[in-house]
Amino acid sequence: MVTETRLSQEQLYRSCDPELLPFKTTATLEPFSGFFGQERAIEAMDFGIGMRRPGYNLFVMGNPHTGRFSFAMENLKGVAKKEKKPGDWVYLNNLKDNRNPLAIPFPAGKALQFKRDIKNIIESALTEMPAAFESPAYQRKKGKIERDLNRYYDQAIEGVEREAREHSIAVYRDAGSIGFTPVAEGQAMDEAVFSQLPEDVRDAFTKAISDLEEKLNEALTELPLWRREAAEKLKNLDRDTARQAISPLFQPIKDKYANISAAADYLTEMETSLVKNCGEIVGEEKLLEPVTDATRRSYMESNYGVNLLVNNEKVKGAPVVYEAHPSYENLFGRVEYTSEMGALSTSYKLIRPGALHRANGGYLVLEAEKLLEQPFVYGALKRALKSHEIRIESPASEYTGISTITLTPQAVPLSVKVVLIGARNIYYLLQELDHDFEKMFRVVVDFDEDVRRTPQAIRSYARLMKTLAEEEGLAPLTRRAVARLVEHSSRQAEDQELLSAHIGELVDLLCEADFKRIKEEDELINADHVEMALNAKERRTARMSEKIAEGILNETVLIDTDGEAVGKSNGLTVLQVGDVAFGTPARITATVHPGNRGIVDIEREVTLGQPIHSKGVLILSGFLGHQYAQDFPLALSASIALEQSYGYVDGDSASLAEVCTLLSALTHIPISQNYATTGSINQYGEVQAIGGVNEKIEGFFNLCKTRGLNGSQGVIIPKANVRNLMLKDEVVDAVKQGMFSVYAVAHVDECLEILMQRKAGRRKEDGTFTQRSINAQVVKRLREISQAKADDA
Repeated sequence: MVTETRLSQEQLYRSCDPELLPFKTTATLEPFSGFFGQERAIEAMDFGIGMRRPGYNLFVMGNPHTGRFSFAMENLKGVAKKEKKPGDWVYLNNLKDNRNPLAIPFPAGKALQFKRDIKNIIESALTEMPAAFESPAYQRKKGKIERDLNRYYDQAIEGVEREAREHSIAVYRDAGSIGFTPVAEGQAMDEAVFSQLPEDVRDAFTKAISDLEEKLNEALTELPLWRREAAEKLKNLDRDTARQAISPLFQPIKDKYANISAAADYLTEMETSLVKNCGEIVGEEKLLEPVTDATRRSYMESNYGVNLLVNNEKVKGAPVVYEAHPSYENLFGRVEYTSEMGALSTSYKLIRPGALHRANGGYLVLEAEKLLEQPFVYGALKRALKSHEIRIESPASEYTGISTITLTPQAVPLSVKVVLIGARNIYYLLQELDHDFEKMFRVVVDFDEDVRRTPQAIRSYARLMKTLAEEEGLAPLTRRAVARLVEHSSRQAEDQELLSAHIGELVDLLCEADFKRIKEEDELINADHVEMALNAKERRTARMSEKIAEGILNETVLIDTDGEAVGKSNGLTVLQVGDVAFGTPARITATVHPGNRGIVDIEREVTLGQPIHSKGVLILSGFLGHQYAQDFPLALSASIALEQSYGYVDGDSASLAEVCTLLSALTHIPISQNYATTGSINQYGEVQAIGGVNEKIEGFFNLCKTRGLNGSQGVIIPKANVRNLMLKDEVVDAVKQGMFSVYAVAHVDECLEILMQRKAGRRKEDGTFTQRSINAQVVKRLREISQAKADDA
């Protein structure tokens, strides 16, 4: 049985035959196009891009370093460049309500022309309108209106003056007011002279002046009406003059944009507004407020200028926009503010676009994790996709309670396909927690982690290396180097039949191998350079594994690699620190005595054992009952511990070692300490596959090598893990030389025979096991304990 379960060196490592690589160096290969081993993802991406119905946005999921981002961007750009270019967008002042700026679409490239045309109108209006108001024709008409007003006024005064002369009263004007004074001998009387007149004369003068004042008031009753009529005539004159000045400027532009109804409507409103507000532009004389050219220009720009929001003039096809920092403002745009004398103010010219505006009509690429980190953004993105429009809002204002005068820009219609890139757990989390998610991201592009290791895949992998090396400016590779990289890729995939699809890690390794090549002054990257790069990376990250190994060697941590012991065995664990994983042995102990507590997991009792580990221990009870206690009650108390573990323990890969240790403690049959065991079992004693098998074997091998290989040491693994073996050369060589062994078992009995160096025994027809076997001894001991427990009761 032991010989049957021992693995040959060929089973420990699957080499890559250089004959599968029909080239000397990668320089002679064709570049690799497309994406390595991602046929499923390519098919899903094609469907997602081609499906134009709402809700068919994409979620590209997979682990980092698989090339998922490059895959998404290249696919989108390849399709987008063949699609129709979307139009431009501008924001214009709403001349009827400046709190609600207008969003107006233009064909691609036309918005910039429109902005230039409006600028030309403003420049021309600033020249033409003042000139029109300074023209002799305008001045004559304006003078006539003013003279007509003055004539009405003078005629009213003259009638009163004639009557005043008849009463020897003079009319005088002083600072815009009119007064009356008595006259004697052609001279106005002063107060002294007037007071010496007889009383009846004074009374006559007073009465006459009172009557004259009354008549003057009657004569001037219509003066406000005359002034209003004159002001209206002046306003009409100004508007007619302004209209005559600017209408020739607007007509060609109106004709140019006649087919863009929103632009044509705005030009009509702009012309009307300029005519209406011509006084602001011409600059009526105002006290203490001289109107300069800069003031006029600022007024025109701030009221009639164009805010070019999106300009797709130079875009080829549909836009593909990647937003690295998807904050609310970066995604949806914002309204900026300026500070004037401590007060915040804004205008339509301060509206800024977001990534959705730039991607409108095309594709927006976001990283799911970064999107979910930002407050308010995910919900707002869903609202935008549901309503098919982009609204520029300030979500924080709802929560801060600070109210600032702001704008409500008109919403921009939205037609965009969103591509989220993220890990699988984020996809499944959103799917579970957000009921809208599935309706809005109906297409999942699932990135494969590995590829079948076929001859065709290996040749494609070689072409991929050539392409990556050229992109990074590296030297070509020899076919031996390619073969070594293929083998390393299978180790990364933890399967002899697969290649890893983690392209990012391959690029890093190629760069490090090229660095070694340069130091060695070689022309090509060969297998030695690849090996040196792998060893150098391992050394850089080996500090913690070396510390643990030192603890075992100086017996701070108790692990035996020779001899025998009852109730003790070597298990194998894998420690994961960041992206570094390494294996290390751990001692498992068990004790058994009569009782009814069953199997106690000490790790679980002190809450260090995590659920999966505890599950593995509980399965042991099921296995013992099924295998050994079919015709008597299972009554024992046992405790199992992973010695000198001071952190959380998870996983059920120790359950094979634990059951063997438990049976050793029960039967007092010693276990050989030359072996370390890993594997999971079910309730029928079948050994199941575990993870990290290469690191576990190498961890125990390194300890044995440091203490000295004696030819009797080895590791027991599940038979199902044989395909996962891609061990280091030194382990394979030791096995080849008979200095180390790797056993693959499918059942607990096979493991027991290796560890205890005796037959496990087979079940006979009467249900008993063959005599003097391990299993017969187990049944005997369990029956004794059960009987002892019954006698005590």
